[in-house]
Amino acid sequence: MTATVSAPAAGTAPGPDRTKAKRRLGGGLGRYLLVRALLIIPTIFILVTVVFFLMRSTGDPITAALGGKLPPAQLAQRVHEAGYDRPVLVQYFEYLGQLLRGDFGTTFTDHQPVTQVLLTYGAATLELAFYALVVAFIVGIPLGLVAAYFRDKAQDASLRIFAILCYATPVFFVGLVLKLVFSIWLGWLPVSGRASTSSELEMQTLDGKTGIYLIDAFQTGDPAVVGDVLAHAILPAVALGLLTAGVFLRLVRTNVIGTLSTDYVDAARSRGVRESRLLRKHAYRPALIPIITVIGLQIALLLGGAVLTETTFEWKGLGFQLVHYLQARDFVAVQGMVVLLAVIVTLTNFIVDVIAALIDPRVRY
Repeated sequence: MTATVSAPAAGTAPGPDRTKAKRRLGGGLGRYLLVRALLIIPTIFILVTVVFFLMRSTGDPITAALGGKLPPAQLAQRVHEAGYDRPVLVQYFEYLGQLLRGDFGTTFTDHQPVTQVLLTYGAATLELAFYALVVAFIVGIPLGLVAAYFRDKAQDASLRIFAILCYATPVFFVGLVLKLVFSIWLGWLPVSGRASTSSELEMQTLDGKTGIYLIDAFQTGDPAVVGDVLAHAILPAVALGLLTAGVFLRLVRTNVIGTLSTDYVDAARSRGVRESRLLRKHAYRPALIPIITVIGLQIALLLGGAVLTETTFEWKGLGFQLVHYLQARDFVAVQGMVVLLAVIVTLTNFIVDVIAALIDPRVRY
């Protein structure tokens, strides 16, 4: 007897192998996002633990802030009332419980809830980081394209030196130079602060103020207030943005040069497509993918640079207040701010990973 094997009819369901392959392909993004989301929890836990024990390694915050200012008996009483004479592990688990309830403690210097401090000054830091990212994109991406277009020529060499200077020069030094040139010598821009006193008073009268001065300035409906806020933001944004612009410039240059040497670009070039068109149409978008993937790391760099930038320009954000609380040895406030910044960086990295996975499927596997 001869066995007959018939081909599957058109339109029939695919075989089990193809179904499994499709499931694997479809589930790649879901598994990737799930793993990245689950990694947030241990990352934040480790950061909180490290910050807590580093703060406690120098002693209790009451003794650090008030030591030498009170008699020993009163100091010991305050330490006991605050519970800092208990074992460190007991304090640690109690602190974790407070964090789970959203309680970051109360500052010693001004007796404010740390959560209120974070809400008050966090908006200013996020606003400055946003301005700096805008500057980084405006400066870094176009100059990176120019450097790639003039590869190994004088323009390319000059831009590479500029990029090195951007991310190698201390941000506070750049800020001081900008203040000296544009505020002191030329008198074009304000020397410090987020807005003039009159503008701040006008924004304080708003019912729904956000703490983000640009939004509040638009809510006033006064163009002079909007212009004043933007004028105060230019120098801090440039000082902090150039730090990241140098990184973007080198990334765009490297990836555009790599894209211009691919087969499909060579094929387009052989058909007579101009080099400038190849740069705009074929090499520009692929070069942006690496920038998206490193934005999370750059947010951490921006927040770290914001501490020095805010101090240099008296921009009253988290960095400015962090220096104030460090000088006052208010470890409760410092601990809460560092934890918040760590959470922001972790969540930003997760969001960037999601965007990168959606844009480039290769990231998921």
